[in-house]
Amino acid sequence: MLKIIPVDDAEEPYRAPDLGWDGVVGDLIVNPLTHPDAPGDFRSEQGLATQVLICLMTDRRVEQSELRDGDENRGWFGDSFDVMDGETPLGSRLWLLRRSALYPGIEVKAEDYAREALQPLIDQGAATRVDVTATPGDNRLDLSVSLYGQNGSRIYSSQFELLWRQIDGVANPLAS
Repeated sequence: MLKIIPVDDAEEPYRAPDLGWDGVVGDLIVNPLTHPDAPGDFRSEQGLATQVLICLMTDRRVEQSELRDGDENRGWFGDSFDVMDGETPLGSRLWLLRRSALYPGIEVKAEDYAREALQPLIDQGAATRVDVTATPGDNRLDLSVSLYGQNGSRIYSSQFELLWRQIDGVANPLAS
């Protein structure tokens, strides 16, 4: 991982831009033109939330044995040969659930995949504990994620929906 370090005692000159997630698409967030310090620039105020989105919403490459017939491996191909000591592959294996039925117990697998994807945030010291709860619904799983800091207080909390109709390729299921 590359980190830009200032030569003097000034603040770090670069912070990763924030990502937004509307349930279908993730995108960079831009400051409004009325922003006092950085009009029209990438917003970078929600670093932890952006890291959670990247961890959960990026498809992780998997072993060939985890794929079903006809599945194509997804994720960053560099993870198959360029993982350095101490690094883990990027993203989550939640995408593997897209062809699964909503069977009793699938929430355990979704929770395991989410915890695995968020483990780098603990390894890097961004959080000390992760709580993940998946609750089955009608054609979906609700995934609640909370992260806790050094003092035990909750530093992040959000809920996501894993939509089966969306994952199976129905065009714009959330569109009105």
